[in-house]
Amino acid sequence: MPHSFGVRARTRDMFSKDFRKKGPIHLGQYLQTFKQGDFVDIYADASIHKGMPHKGYHGRTGIIFNVTKRSVGVRVNKLVNGRIIEKRIHVRIEHVRKSKCQKEIIRRIKENEKIKAEAAKTGVKVSLKRLPKQPKEGYMLLNPGGDGTEITTIQPLPFSDLI
Repeated sequence: MPHSFGVRARTRDMFSKDFRKKGPIHLGQYLQTFKQGDFVDIYADASIHKGMPHKGYHGRTGIIFNVTKRSVGVRVNKLVNGRIIEKRIHVRIEHVRKSKCQKEIIRRIKENEKIKAEAAKTGVKVSLKRLPKQPKEGYMLLNPGGDGTEITTIQPLPFSDLI
């Protein structure tokens, strides 16, 4: 049979919904507020065909540049022939979720501001740089039997031919 190259070709698993998540979408999806500059994840909802993005944008994160009555304009990076191009697409809000990609950064900024304020009060210089996981600190292992017992060393027996 000839190979198909349609718009929704090879999307059987991509557009399928999770177990026990099938059916119509919740009304809360329509009541979300989106503003310019928000980070959003593009996830195509297969149960709504209108305003569905192309399969190449499914799972991508972008920034909103335009908000209309039923859709949002999203700036998304796309790899084309070895170069990254910024594409601007309009997607209905059913196919968009607010992204959590900035949560860690915002949490770290708030934490660093508290540390800065505390350091300014005490006058102590503080480094706010992230560090990789450091090796564990060394420690002395105490004698397992107590102070009075001797430590016994165990050595293997020399090989003896049993034949």
